[in-house]
Amino acid sequence: MPVEAASTWVVLPSCGAVVVFSGTARDHSTGRTDVSRLEYEAYEEQVVPRLDALVGEARRRWPDIARVAAIHRIGLVPVTESAVVAAVSAPHRGDAFEAARFVIDTLKATVPIWKKETWAHGESWGLEPQHILEIREQSADAEQDSTA
Repeated sequence: MPVEAASTWVVLPSCGAVVVFSGTARDHSTGRTDVSRLEYEAYEEQVVPRLDALVGEARRRWPDIARVAAIHRIGLVPVTESAVVAAVSAPHRGDAFEAARFVIDTLKATVPIWKKETWAHGESWGLEPQHILEIREQSADAEQDSTA
């Protein structure tokens, strides 16, 4: 499981804080109570460079963080299993919480991964189009939100 692997990998003796976010596949969506299957596709040539860039930006913003894991599965993901993981270790909890939140929010906004939902009466590759942001755009939005 990606959650267990990420959780274990980020632990270091120098870090007193580990924050792990796991986004699990759920059985419902907006207007749909019977989602039975989720499938993810990615623009793979862009995924790794964008993940590297978002980790780099997290390290720039929180220089004391130690390890960062950002994982998103592709292919079929059964309901209740983890689809996405963000894990961060740091000497102190404040940096770990803030950086983990930044990593998951930035991953969702900047990494080109699409979700297909299947339910009793149909299937769809998403409810609405999603504009993929550049890391610097998401970073600027996050900085504005934190100062408001």
